[in-house]
Amino acid sequence: MKKILGACVGDCVHIAGIHRFLQLAEKQGYETIFLGPAVETEQLINAIREHNPDIVGLSYRLTPKAGIKILKQLKRRIIEEGLNEREFILGGLPELVQSEKQDGFFSVYFKGDDAEQAIAYLKGGIVEAKDRIPTQNIIDRIESKSPYPVLRHHFGLSSLEETVGGIKKIAESRCLDVISLGTDQNTQAHFFHPERMSIGEGAGGVPVRSKEDFELLFQASRRGNYPLMRTYAGTDDLIKLAQLYVNTINNAWAAIPVFWYNQMDGRGPMDLETSIQAHLDAIKWHAKRDIPVEILESHQWSMRDAKDEIAIAAGFLGAYICKELGVRTFISQYMFNTPPQTNQRDDLAKMLAQKEMIESLQDDNFVVFTQTRTGLFSYPIDLDMAKGQLAQSVMLQMQLKPHIVHVVSYSEANHAATPGNVIESCKIAKQVITKCLEGQPSMIWDPYVLERKQELIEKANFIINAIKSKGSLLDANVLYQSVESGLLHAPQLDSYRSKKIGEIYLH
Repeated sequence: MKKILGACVGDCVHIAGIHRFLQLAEKQGYETIFLGPAVETEQLINAIREHNPDIVGLSYRLTPKAGIKILKQLKRRIIEEGLNEREFILGGLPELVQSEKQDGFFSVYFKGDDAEQAIAYLKGGIVEAKDRIPTQNIIDRIESKSPYPVLRHHFGLSSLEETVGGIKKIAESRCLDVISLGTDQNTQAHFFHPERMSIGEGAGGVPVRSKEDFELLFQASRRGNYPLMRTYAGTDDLIKLAQLYVNTINNAWAAIPVFWYNQMDGRGPMDLETSIQAHLDAIKWHAKRDIPVEILESHQWSMRDAKDEIAIAAGFLGAYICKELGVRTFISQYMFNTPPQTNQRDDLAKMLAQKEMIESLQDDNFVVFTQTRTGLFSYPIDLDMAKGQLAQSVMLQMQLKPHIVHVVSYSEANHAATPGNVIESCKIAKQVITKCLEGQPSMIWDPYVLERKQELIEKANFIINAIKSKGSLLDANVLYQSVESGLLHAPQLDSYRSKKIGEIYLH
């Protein structure tokens, strides 16, 4: 058990922050000793010698210039007495912290009463620390921040240079843990086929045209809290892209659809059946390398106005396929507010039904992590109203106790998120999350929600069993026929079906 000695030094009597820190430390298994307010230098020296702590936490929340003088004398005495061979951490106002960083005496700095940062530090995780790079895989990142969820945000501007600069700002702000690199349509569909690229440079994201471009973007994130980076599977050459992502941006996890990103939704060159097999092959490739997988399925159906039970069935199907193909870590995404007219009770019932079905697959070899997000189409164009929508949505998402919150910038209905929008959106989400973790009324036991959840589970299971009756759920042709036969259907796919019927008549 590590021991922490804490004190407010000099004439500082503001003990609330350090007292809260020591309470959190006790919950994490530390032994704590608090010397109280206005601790004089010699009193602190004697206490360090008597208690021999592993960590000494000092706090000074008054005028920074006065604090600088007090700490200078204190550090000199600690070194003279040979008591500096332990870890010293500091809490203070930003000006004081910035000054104290110059000589590197303190290993960690706290600029406010930030419980999330404190817990991360106590777990050996993400902090503003000297010579400490936070963990660089998603599972450890989740563990280091618990009970706070990991924050993820999508980012990609239409210029490579602007995106590099934006990533640097976001990383330095320490506002999130995972940057989802948003590449443009040409990158996703034609990276290895430049001759096929359209003139739409930067359409929908950052134009990445070479391995070196990916490496440049990743290097931009190597600062601040060193956020993880990830990106989507692409729509062609999926295995080649997957290897490229691993080699260049250390892709934190793969995001792969089963039925999408092809001719059906217009996002890729492959026909539906070919793309389904390609997606199954990509899932197996990641499974063999023990890379976590997220399936882009349930919300893709909901975004096209499919019935809730179809979205749930598709989400379960994606998780089932991953488990059977050997994936060990599954990241299950729940996009709230989709379709945007969905009310909160129906939304929660839908997500709880899908969560229950997917988590029924868990065992020692298949672990599910919950990731929630706000529906993109739910945002109003008015930016002030959109901020309210972001806060409301995150508050509802917290009912699922997510491991990852995919923050969607409030600006998205108005313009692509700038670095400032990303940082501000993460701060809004973080405040909501903090207040929810302090205590939030449960909505999951609402009688309507429970009844609706059960109804959706029964309907989704009916659809899954109907697909099973056609053959193996790992057979690309069976999955293809589940769409062609209408077992999986969304109103916005009517144009695709009409085109298919027209092709049949023409032949």
